[in-house]
Amino acid sequence: MRQLLDEPWVLTATDGAVPDVLRGVEVAATVPGVVHTDLLAAGLIPDPYLDENEAALQWIGRTAWRYRTRLHLSPPAPGERVELVFAGLDTVAQVRLDDHLLGTPSNMHRTHRYDVTDLLGDEGAATARVPGGHDLVVDLTAPLDAAEAMSQAQGPRVHTNEHPFNAVRKMACNFGWDWGPDLVTAGIWRPVLVERWHTARLGSVRPLATVDGTTGRVEVHVEVARPAGEGATLSLAASLTAPDGTPYLASVVVGSTGSDVVVALDVPQVALWWPRGYGDQPLYDLVVSLSSLSSLDTPDTPDTPDTLDPEGHELDRWQGRTGFRTVTLDTEPDEHGTPFVLSVNHHPVLVKGANWIPDDAFPHRVDHARYATRIVDAVEAGMNLLRVWGGGIYESDDFYDLCDEQGVLVWQDFLFACAAYAEEPPLRGEVVAEATEAVTRLSPHPSLVVWNGNNENLWGHEDWGWAAQLGDLTWGRGYYLEVLPELLARLDPTRPYSPGSPWSFDEQRHPNDPAHGTTHLWDVWNTLDHTHYRDSVPRFVSEFGYQGPPTWATLTQAVHDRPLTPTSPAMSSHQKAIGGDDKLNRGIAPHLHRPPDDRFDDWHWAMQVQQARAVRFGLEHLRSWHPVCSGAIVWQLNDCWPVTSWAAVDGDGRRKPLWFALRHAYAPRLLSIQPREGGLGLAVGNDTDEAWVTHVAVRRLDLHGDERALTTLAVEVAPRSTVTVPLPVALWSDVDPARDVLVAQAGIQRALWFFAEDKDLALAPGWASTRAERVPGGYDVHLTAAGLQRDVCLLVDKVDPDATVDDGMVTLLPGESCTLHVTSDLTVAPEAWLAPSVVRSTNQLVSAPDLQGAHR
Repeated sequence: MRQLLDEPWVLTATDGAVPDVLRGVEVAATVPGVVHTDLLAAGLIPDPYLDENEAALQWIGRTAWRYRTRLHLSPPAPGERVELVFAGLDTVAQVRLDDHLLGTPSNMHRTHRYDVTDLLGDEGAATARVPGGHDLVVDLTAPLDAAEAMSQAQGPRVHTNEHPFNAVRKMACNFGWDWGPDLVTAGIWRPVLVERWHTARLGSVRPLATVDGTTGRVEVHVEVARPAGEGATLSLAASLTAPDGTPYLASVVVGSTGSDVVVALDVPQVALWWPRGYGDQPLYDLVVSLSSLSSLDTPDTPDTPDTLDPEGHELDRWQGRTGFRTVTLDTEPDEHGTPFVLSVNHHPVLVKGANWIPDDAFPHRVDHARYATRIVDAVEAGMNLLRVWGGGIYESDDFYDLCDEQGVLVWQDFLFACAAYAEEPPLRGEVVAEATEAVTRLSPHPSLVVWNGNNENLWGHEDWGWAAQLGDLTWGRGYYLEVLPELLARLDPTRPYSPGSPWSFDEQRHPNDPAHGTTHLWDVWNTLDHTHYRDSVPRFVSEFGYQGPPTWATLTQAVHDRPLTPTSPAMSSHQKAIGGDDKLNRGIAPHLHRPPDDRFDDWHWAMQVQQARAVRFGLEHLRSWHPVCSGAIVWQLNDCWPVTSWAAVDGDGRRKPLWFALRHAYAPRLLSIQPREGGLGLAVGNDTDEAWVTHVAVRRLDLHGDERALTTLAVEVAPRSTVTVPLPVALWSDVDPARDVLVAQAGIQRALWFFAEDKDLALAPGWASTRAERVPGGYDVHLTAAGLQRDVCLLVDKVDPDATVDDGMVTLLPGESCTLHVTSDLTVAPEAWLAPSVVRSTNQLVSAPDLQGAHR
């Protein structure tokens, strides 16, 4: 029997940098939770996400904390075991029941289990022995002090950022990142359970689903836990229920000394699970039951039992879902280098993905509804894969369940990022234990298709001067190239593994060679203009991105500087990238004039549109080279707090202009105009299962709509393919760079090519007409362009922070109209949605310093 331990907890500071006003003060604590959120709920600290509060709360990470509750447990029945199970302790702790030390855990990413049977007394005697219950105490060492002490004990190893996060098995970005706050947590961050059992229980359940032809097979690997010396004969049964209700059953006898058992089920004519866009996502319900056998029905030989205990003595049960699909990774060298092609059910997948970070700096606050919202953000942007980045956590079951349901593939990093890691005990033992638990827990999920050893550590050792700093110290290579692949070969041979990201699949090659394996493209953000994305044709890009500020409502709810400027104090505290503002300014300079600081509204829009344009530019280039380039994973989908970052969805869950740019670039069918040898070509991408046979009209227009040249191209693109068609010279020669544009159109798909940068284009600010009206569920905004209007967005959160809009980053040709639907419950004058600061376009940044005259 499992039950949530829901007794009330209290929190106190016990040592360290705690302010005098809090010494000895008891605070009501929430479990799951962490110190920061408990103190915030009690009104004892300001919100860490606002203004410069993060810096004022650094003392929390230098303080030791105690969680305490009064535990009221009935004593064990004869033969019963009682265990306390901590699903997540953050991080270096001592756990006591009364005066008994239960354990000293030091890993945030593991479950910790303690047998307290002998501490609860005999049935009928506990109340007399311990009146009023038992004191359960969790003492947490000051996390920063613990990390620093562990670093010294191991021998300090190189790491990014300020603190030695690599010395302790704790969420790395908790210590601050180039998009995340330095809010080092302590707490009981996942649930605490009381488990009562007798005879035996399920120690672990690891279902591995495979497909052979039309038959699916799930082998359920079970570890049975039982008290030493007890040898009952048991039955292990597995039942699988298909989506149509068809049941499949199998069971085995577990001998008196057995502990590791496999029960297998075969499913003929299995319904395959597919990534979204490739098919359906049927899921099979799986139940694993451990039972005691009736003495009358115990067979003489360990054959499959027909009956269980007639009393129905089920000892333990596990329930979950799984799906059937094959997954392979092609890394066999070819004429272009080394591919990285992910195939599901023998169909190569064009990966259109994003990197995932913890959705809150305090991850316990991310519940099922929030995961669901964020997965919808990915799905509606056209994504088919999320990479769970190695500086975060193994996410809760809700995340993987939702990805299973939605057909979103998951690439799962093991939790190593941007640092060197000791390979000696005790860290090595913690790494193996946490990886074993993670692989076991996540094994049922068909969405999980790639295990990855680390983030940037192999690259860092090669290029970032680590080797000289480390000398003879171990740094993690053994984990990525030996320990983890050997563990996966034993526990999960059904999924491919990559030692790292980036990785070229040969230690003799540079780990970030774009011709081989996976590549991270960060030169553009760090040093180059975004047009340099075209400098190479990588085989697969697992990270690239460009910064931009959060939406207006998110920013202004978090930052209250007066005046608010790009570099005002609180604004700067929400820019975590070293030199981030300088890189934003450098990146925009070739394309747009940077608005001055006193026009912060314009600066905000300029940086948002630049982010969106840069990433879309890169994605269109990469897709144009499919299948040589087999996919891209943008950095990043989400944020963990309000910050200037690479995210498409900001820390308050609002979609930035980048999100709309991603949706356009990840569309199933895509047109883009690309430079090719000798001129320009039209890249036509078809990521569907049907051939795309179409005629593409390609026109050269001036910015007022007059046609200068025209051709029509007959195009046929096979399913899941891309072709590039040369464009006639007459279309792109003898042009007026400031006034001409190429427009390629096939149905709703459109591609544009400008011959000059925005700041050099003769873009006009005005509209032919604008109109807004109240409609059920919100408002419709009707826009008609006079001249070409580039990158039109409605920044609806400026009117209603809860509003959303159905499209953005839309370019309208001269005389063209569009209707954007705003979902909002707010009652306002419809004209509010037409304000120049709400209806935004690049034209305003080029030609209209005074926005008050932007509409007519």
